[in-house]
Order: sequence, then C-alpha cells, then structure tokens
Amino acid sequence: MAPKLLLTFVIYRLISTVGLTLDPTDLLRLEVDGHLSVDPSDVKTASVDFGMMNRAEPLAVLHPSSAEDVARLVGAAYGSAHGLSVSARGHGHSINGQAQTSSGVVIEMSASKGVRQWGLPRVSEQSRYVDAWGGELWIDVLKTTLEHGLAPKSWTDYLYLSVGGTLSNAGISGQAFNHGPQISNVYELDVVTGKGELLTCSEEQNSELFHAVLGGLGQFGIITRARIGLEPAPQRVRWIRVLYSNFSTFTKDQEYLISLHGQPPNQKFDYVEGFVIVDEGLINNWRSSFFSPRNPVKISSFGTNGGVLYCLEITKNYHESTADTIDQDVEALLKRLDFIPSSVFTTDLPYVDFLDRVHKAELKLRSKGLWDVPHPWLNLFVPRSRIADFDEGVFKGILGNKTSGPILIYPMNKNKWDDRTSVVTPEEDVFYLVALLRSALDSGDEAQSLEYLSNQNRQILRFCDDAGIKVKQYLPHYTTQEDWVDHFGDDKWTLFSKRKMDFDPRRILATGQRIFKPMAASSW
Repeated sequence: MAPKLLLTFVIYRLISTVGLTLDPTDLLRLEVDGHLSVDPSDVKTASVDFGMMNRAEPLAVLHPSSAEDVARLVGAAYGSAHGLSVSARGHGHSINGQAQTSSGVVIEMSASKGVRQWGLPRVSEQSRYVDAWGGELWIDVLKTTLEHGLAPKSWTDYLYLSVGGTLSNAGISGQAFNHGPQISNVYELDVVTGKGELLTCSEEQNSELFHAVLGGLGQFGIITRARIGLEPAPQRVRWIRVLYSNFSTFTKDQEYLISLHGQPPNQKFDYVEGFVIVDEGLINNWRSSFFSPRNPVKISSFGTNGGVLYCLEITKNYHESTADTIDQDVEALLKRLDFIPSSVFTTDLPYVDFLDRVHKAELKLRSKGLWDVPHPWLNLFVPRSRIADFDEGVFKGILGNKTSGPILIYPMNKNKWDDRTSVVTPEEDVFYLVALLRSALDSGDEAQSLEYLSNQNRQILRFCDDAGIKVKQYLPHYTTQEDWVDHFGDDKWTLFSKRKMDFDPRRILATGQRIFKPMAASSW
C-alpha cells in the first residue's frame, strides 16, 4: 500500500477507535489519478437520486479517471478496520437510495469523462461489439456505435442511464422478447470486486463473477468495462399503437407477437410493449406523447369496459432501401391481431429518435418543473398465469381512475434470460413486466401525493400476496433480509450469499440496497 494511502487509513482507524468523527478531508490523501472530493455540491448531488424519497450524504465523492482509481478506493476500503462502504453511482436513476451511502464514498461513474483517454467507447466492426466504460450513458454508446453503422440489440426505454447501472439490474425494453434483456447481450466485463481486485470475466474466464455481477444489484463488484454485442443499425422505425377494450384479447395478441421471436425479420415486429389507460389524462401524458394533441384520443369513444383501455405498442425497423416493402410487412402482421379497428395510430421516424423518445418528453417536463419530483415507482414481474387476476384486482380495482403516471405492461420470454445470473424472474415460460411509473406532485390532489401513491404500492403488493400471485420485483426494494430471502427463494439466496462472501466478504459494496449488513455495522 502506498505510504499516503496507508497514512490515510491509519488516521481513520485511530479516529474511529477513540470514538471521534472521521474528518472527510483525510480521505483526500488517497492517491488517485482522478478527483476525490468533499465539495458540498458533489456531496449533495451524490446524496439524492431520481426517486427523491431517500437522502444519505457520503463522506466523499470519487470522480475516477480509470478502473485503477476505482480499484484503489475499494481496496483501501476493504483494508480499513471500520467498515468504510463504497457505492457506485451512474446517472442516479435509482428509486430508493440504492446508490447512496452515509458511511463511505460514492463513486460518480457517469461523470468520469476522463476515461475517454483510455479509448472507450471502442467499437470492433469485425466482431460486432463495443467496449464501454461502466459509467458511460447508453445514449453516448449509441452515438459511438452508429458512426460504424451498428447499434446494441437490447435497450431500456430511457437512454440516459449508465451501462453499469442497467447491467446491475437487467436492462429491459420492448426488444427483450426477441434479444433478451441487456444482460443477455454482454460478452465480457471488467469488474472491481469488494476486495479491490480488478478482474476480467466472461463465460469462459472468471465465469462465476461474470454471472454474479449481471443483475447482481452492485453486490459483487463495480463494472468498469462492458463488452456489448452489436447488430447492424436500422435507419428508420414504423411506430404503431392500437387499442383494446378487452384485456384477454390484448394479452393474447401480445403473447402471439412475442412467440414470433424466432421468425425471419419481415415476419415479426422488432419491439413489443404496451400500456394501460385508466383515465382520459393518461393517454396524452409524457410517456404517451405519441398521440397528437390536435387529435386527442377519448376513452369514451371506444366503449371501454370499466373505463380501462389497453394500448399495444409495436415497431418495425427498416432501411430506406427497403421502404417499399414496409407497408405490406406491417399490414400482414396487423391482420393477425384483434384490436379495435378504428384505433390504429402510426408514425414514422429515424431510429435514433425512437430510441431517445423519453428524453424528449423529459426536457418538456424539466421546463415545467415537473421532473425533479418524488417517483414512487413500482416494477413487477407477473406470471402469465395470473396476469388476468392482476388486471381485475389492480387495473380495474385498486387504481381506480387515477394513476399519476404511465403504467407499462408487456410480456417476455423466459428462455431469453440466463438463470445463472443474479436476476430473479417468475417460474413460467412467459411473464409480464408491469411498471407503475408514477410521479408525486404537490398539486393539492391527494391522489397525486407521495403518501397516497406509496400506500397504493403497498396495497398492490399486499393484494398479490393475499391472492397468491407470485410476483417478483424488478429494481427490487426491501427493508429486511427476510424479505430478500423470500424474493430470491432459498436456492438462489444460498448462491447469492455465497457469491457475496466470495467477492465482497466485508460487505462494503452497494449498502444502499439494504441486502446485507456491513461487517462493522450493528444495525441497518
């Protein structure tokens, strides 16, 4: 250990042993090529996230310039005697403070543009992959790969998220039925373990670490580089939305479309999602801005059952050279579906504009001061066999006719997911994502308040438990280890715990997830 680094943690031990408060400036002695900051503005930024429901101020914030900087910090924390924790923060898009820590250092991965001097992102056209820094935003990865006519295969709906952040969860969107989640499209990783070791891992090399980190909620290591598979990038997208008033017809069509994942490109759609519309305002909200304000859609005009509509959202990718066949391909696919005939809404746009559609709506909300508000989101994987019960109990029951945000719903094929990773999904061949993406507003309307929406989330989870609907949380949040064990199930929890002991034995990483107690901590 370098002399200055050793001195830093000798001081840390002495101060902690006699019961005094650690002076964060002592951390500045850590020798890194980047910048270790105790600036109040850095600390404040690292203490909040997109959810805006939790706050925890770190002792310091590291802006690394390389993977070696990350390894030095984690190694120092691992060698300290009093449980200095380390949390990696990407774009800060977590909901419940998962990237926060009040007893250590937050590593600001997305702000580390200095890594570009190391040649990342780097594209291999011949092998069709891109090497990306763990803190790189997906929008910047896309811009780089498009220069080579290539693009990643699987996405999230929002591109201003970090590579390491989404791979630590799964990374899902409407392409997951075909290509699997983002974690199913990773060839190789560089990871800093909880021991401060910088290791390369893949299916062939350090495979246990590789599978542990993918979907591992940051528990086993910090992703500093990911090698991601690419495909030829389309130029344009035909974007279609059709409406349903019958839930079983809606899900039947969705499940039919994802069953075509092995068909030739012209015989399947490239993206399959959907959302639930339970009030007039929702259909033209930020997530649903596809519909023209000059031609608003009225639920009442479609004779809905119980005031609920279901929207199927599908796309077909194409090149300008094949534009003459896109109409017939789309028409042939739509003929097999049973939507409301008068409800077809279509638009055509560049591929990049489709992928970046949510960001454009974000900018509008920011201009109105409606983005930086609490987000009590709830994301669930629901087994196919119980999705109709969920519809009756939640969409037509608990939610009433007010939601304060979009409700996404779409199915995925389990055979596109690798059970060796740390992600937990229902034990059925097909399962649905149901994402309640609500925003809490101080508008005077109780149904938009944080307390009301949080209570409603608890009510939904209680309903599923009472009804025996074995949902699994995506982007999970629990407050007791008993709940975490139930989430993983006995067998997967045993493996998850073993991997924790192997790769982060002092439990210093991602303590904001509240899965394991830090070694030196006596309570949560």
